[in-house]
Formats: sequence, structure tokens, C-alpha cells
Amino acid sequence: MPQLQRLAVTAAQICDRKIDLTREQQHYLNRVLRLQAGDRFIAMDGRGHWWSAILEVRETGLFASIAEEIAVNRELPVEVTLMAALPKGNGFDEVVRQATELGVASIVPVTSSRTLLKPSDQKVDRWRRIAAEAAEQSERQFVPTILEPVSFDFAVKDCGQKYRFICVARGDNRHLWDCLIGIFDPPFVGAVPPYPPPAGGELSIVIAIGPEGGWTEGEVERAIELGFEAVSLGSRILRAVTAPIVALSLVGAAFEKC
Repeated sequence: MPQLQRLAVTAAQICDRKIDLTREQQHYLNRVLRLQAGDRFIAMDGRGHWWSAILEVRETGLFASIAEEIAVNRELPVEVTLMAALPKGNGFDEVVRQATELGVASIVPVTSSRTLLKPSDQKVDRWRRIAAEAAEQSERQFVPTILEPVSFDFAVKDCGQKYRFICVARGDNRHLWDCLIGIFDPPFVGAVPPYPPPAGGELSIVIAIGPEGGWTEGEVERAIELGFEAVSLGSRILRAVTAPIVALSLVGAAFEKC
């Protein structure tokens, strides 16, 4: 299939194999991408479905008809939740964008003791738009879920994943890579990744990344009490917007087939 432009739509826009395009989507397809009636693009609902769609015209404007479903497999074979403390400024925009490109399933914005940003509803809406745009760009099947910001204490209490890691900049902690390899049974010492998934069903991981200045000692201790393992991302001190990229890249390297 030739390279086609991608557009994220919602399930509510689809009825009887027709896609009811919003004014913004019509403008994007027609004015920005210069698509005309009869041209094709890929519609993705952010829930795992892709369709080949044909742009059409009616009196009230443009709409699209679904030609066929497209089978794709772009997702990580592991469900990863990123629990990230909010950095200052617009740094979380980049965290959302890059984490989406790297395959994260959901992102939990966290306010911690050292968090400076107090997010508004407009910020959360913006992050969700960024996630949708990044999912289009990186050809993902799913748009990550961006949850409402919560306190650190609530986030670690409400965590249900089996494998829980909190990244700590300093201290004698195991490297995240070694922890990821330790998930596999039996361990594949000396083997070349990607490694086969462990038995026992769907694999889910949560990785907690701190703000500028890192987590406080009390926050790390609280997370460990609730089943998290303190891990290292290496000997260098990483920025709050860099650490998620490193952590998610390690997950991809361990689990994903090239």
C-alpha cells in the first residue's frame, strides 16, 4: 500500500462505515494536506483499529467512507504505564510526545513534593491532543491514555501493575535493564534481545520518573513500601524530560522485535 496520511478519529464519529469529520479535520485534510474527493487516507480510532478511508463531498462539507480495515501491529508486547512527576514549564509536552512515540500505554501526571507546575484542565486537554498527534506520526494503533494529574501518594497507592519501578538518580540501585531481564523466566543470561515474554498472561509494567531534583527520600521509601523497586538509569544525572525516554527505550529494547 502506498504511503498514506493518517488521521485520528473517535469511535463516535463512525457510523455505517461513514466517518463524520469535524471542521478541523476537514480543514486539515483539504487545506493542509491538499487531499481532494476520491483521495485516500488512514483513519485510526486510537483503540487498535486502522481503516483505509476515502474522502468524499456532500452539501454540508467533507466526510469519509471506510473502504477496508487495515491489519497492523505497531504496539509493544508489554503494557507500560509512565508515572511522571510534572517538570517545570512546558516540559511535559515533550514527555507526552516522546513517550507516545516509544509505545507507552498510559501516562499518569504526578504532583510531588518538588513539583512546581500546577496543571489546569487546558493543560490536560493539550497533552491529550499531543498524544493523538504523536500516535498519528509514529503510526501507532493506540493513543495512550492521559490520566488526570494526581498526587504522588495517590498514584503509588492506586497502582495495580505487577512490576513496579521507581527511578532514583543516586544510590546503589539495580539498573532498570537488569530488572527488566529479571522478569523473564528462566533468565536469558547472555542472550540477545528481544526476549520471549514470561508465561502467565499479559505483562504490565509501571515506571515512575521524578521531577527536577528527583524524588524525596520519603517518596522513595513510600513507593518501596507499596511494592516498587528503586532502580537506576545509569551513572549520569538525567533531566526530567530525558529520563522517560531512556526508561522506555530500555523497555522497547528488551521486549520489541525489530
